[in-house]
Amino acid sequence: MQGRLSAWLVKHGLIHRSLGFDYQGIETLQIKPEDWHSIAVIFYVYGYNYLRSQCAYDVAPGGLLASVYHLTRIEDGVDQPEEVCIKVFASRRNPRIPSVFWVWKSVDFQERESYDMLGISYDNHPRLKRILMPETWKGWPLRKDYIAPNFYEIQDAH
Repeated sequence: MQGRLSAWLVKHGLIHRSLGFDYQGIETLQIKPEDWHSIAVIFYVYGYNYLRSQCAYDVAPGGLLASVYHLTRIEDGVDQPEEVCIKVFASRRNPRIPSVFWVWKSVDFQERESYDMLGISYDNHPRLKRILMPETWKGWPLRKDYIAPNFYEIQDAH
């Protein structure tokens, strides 16, 4: 089932794939990494001026990695703002997705966390470095094929 935003993208010749609606009725779209930055700018100009959240996940062991963006259209006098969910999939071998930091500054720490935990490189991000793990940490802890190191620092619980 194609939603209103998907129909608008088709009308304007913007390549995407409709993934339907989530349980709250929010339209979900898949955008290719190479198209994501230009479509993000279009969404911003179209009125999606608030990036509510960005997260990432490992689709399957050895499979794709996904970066998920929840965008909201905030307008005066509107009780229920319009929302859309965007999924951008990247290959596991070289997971690169354009950063949307220069569109929505609020994505700064969120893209850094996705990089830190899953190894997705966000091109043109101004400070893409680890945010939770030490800089010397090897690997990407939230990948389903991650093998935990044989050591853990024992910490005093008191």
